[in-house]
Amino acid sequence: MKIAAARLSRHPLARWDGPEFTVRAHVALKADGAAECRFEVLGEVGALAVPVAAAPARTDGLWRHTCFEAFVARAGAPAYAEFNYAPSGEWAAYAFDGYREAAPSPRLAAPAIRAWRGEGRLELAALTEPGAWPAGARLEVGLAAVLELRSGALGYFALAHPAPRPDFHDRRGFALALDPTRP
Repeated sequence: MKIAAARLSRHPLARWDGPEFTVRAHVALKADGAAECRFEVLGEVGALAVPVAAAPARTDGLWRHTCFEAFVARAGAPAYAEFNYAPSGEWAAYAFDGYREAAPSPRLAAPAIRAWRGEGRLELAALTEPGAWPAGARLEVGLAAVLELRSGALGYFALAHPAPRPDFHDRRGFALALDPTRP
């Protein structure tokens, strides 16, 4: 199993009137080809608007509220995939041939999403089915979170923010390298 962990930072130029949060992400590529993403938000999580639990359903527009995202591509290839996971259990998966060039969305089973909130902590774990992520090559991964305050304001957190506006699709933000073929 390959595991990588990173801290996400808030976009420095996007307006934010909320409390400070520490956001961490972990990715595990399992031997069977499944991928697990775990996100932790630490801080004044009572200030967040967190979607309530719902039936797992493929849903567009999750980024308009608190959600967590993974972008993954084979190193050097223009195509990439996007996975969105909401604390409600809703999810989305998209394919792109190049920067924001939509391709047919992959047919996937709903990922297993678990979310929980405790004192000063919001966590989400999402397990995608084997084969949902590219296999057998070095991967470039972008991990991100959109945090919505109860006021409706959005904060954008990612591994890297290479553009003046939040843009999780910018490949320069796919800052985590994973090579499932190396021990």
